[in-house]
Amino acid sequence: MKITKDMLIADALKCGNAEEIANVLFSVGMHCLGCALAHNETVEDAAAVHGVDVDALVDKLNEAAER
Repeated sequence: MKITKDMLIADALKCGNAEEIANVLFSVGMHCLGCALAHNETVEDAAAVHGVDVDALVDKLNEAAER
């Protein structure tokens, strides 16, 4: 399953290597993966809040998911 920008962060973490996916999110300043927002926020929403290009982030997340 591929990670998409409209996917919830909590669901994105289930799409492959969760540790590597989390590392990518941490690297762009998304440190609250266990907080309530992670369960209700999409990758696109989080990218906007953190000033990250969503398409580049999705690419990195999918690469990490496959490791």
